[in-house]
Amino acid sequence: MSVTFMGYVRPDGQVGCRNHVAVIPSVTCAGDVASAIVRQVAGTVGYFHHQGCCQLPPDLDRVTETLISLGCSPNVGAALIVSLGCEGTDTDRVYESIRATGKPAAVFRIQELGGVSAAIKAGIDAAQELVMEISGLTREPVDISRAVMSIKCGASDTTSGMASNCVIGYVADKLVDLGAAVIFGETTEFLGGEHLLARRAVTPEVGQQIYDIVNRMEARARSLGCDMRKGQPTPGNIEGGLSSIEEKSLGAIVKSGTRPIQGVLDYPERIGDRKGLWIKDTPGREPEILTGMAATGAQFMMFSTGRGAPQGFPTMPVLKVCGNPDTYERMKHDMDLNAGRIITGQASIEEIGEEAFAAILALLSGRQTKNETLGYHSSIDIYTMGPVI
Repeated sequence: MSVTFMGYVRPDGQVGCRNHVAVIPSVTCAGDVASAIVRQVAGTVGYFHHQGCCQLPPDLDRVTETLISLGCSPNVGAALIVSLGCEGTDTDRVYESIRATGKPAAVFRIQELGGVSAAIKAGIDAAQELVMEISGLTREPVDISRAVMSIKCGASDTTSGMASNCVIGYVADKLVDLGAAVIFGETTEFLGGEHLLARRAVTPEVGQQIYDIVNRMEARARSLGCDMRKGQPTPGNIEGGLSSIEEKSLGAIVKSGTRPIQGVLDYPERIGDRKGLWIKDTPGREPEILTGMAATGAQFMMFSTGRGAPQGFPTMPVLKVCGNPDTYERMKHDMDLNAGRIITGQASIEEIGEEAFAAILALLSGRQTKNETLGYHSSIDIYTMGPVI
């Protein structure tokens, strides 16, 4: 018997679990106008990043490509691009690339319209039209093989590697076996365990890519005269019982499951039609990794936490799996699943894993996560490599 969920099938064949109009400032200078539009028009969400100008060309291209990928997300039904008019990102390319997927899109420039008040009015009108245009779209049954899951752990403690990451690893294997795609990242948290991941690579070349991204991340830290271990584990991780980055890494990579690793994706890159388990080269901090995972085309994220990380993302539902039973009781209005029952002996990894899989099917068909219901989903920024100049 096939496993299905109810999703929005987009013109380009992608399947979304949400149907948002994304308001996309092409540069941080346009963020306030975009924010005003989102506050006024129901059905919109905003990508309020801090990039887009006074950066080196590789980063400007990286920001442009990431905004394109975010606008092409399957959970986005239409997009409104808000431009200042003199930014370094390629606003026209963002607009045309999103339109090429068959989605409705619009763009306006604040400077050309005569300033903020005129731009807000024009943006509200444009956003309203887009919301109305996609509001009649309906869900239809699709096979679970069309799902794309991203995974992460944050605010970790010792229970993360013992419980919640294990649950996510169980679900990751199950989805891969059903023909879906799973993406994990946090390159900083491969350190000390990269050889274990490289062994699972489908080819020696993919294994070398895993070593390369870890070495590159360490080199960035060394370029500032620092050892990355001084920033990882974080103070909260240490207080939660994690003694070293190596210990943290061994617990973190458990959430990737056990299946072969198909390849390594660059930060702005989309998954497309590829299946199986993939790595995306990202940092561990929430605003940048959540953005990168949404840009991949993930419909949702499973997020493991021990100490309690409540935040979500504007267009990508984030299902919180809590490994610490005490944290779950304290933060039950933020945590979606209590994997702490593994720690207390009340349930097995497999039992919580099946609960998690059922929660995913409900999420994909429209059930909201707790951070969605609270509107706690503004953690967004784009991971860039060079200086602001």
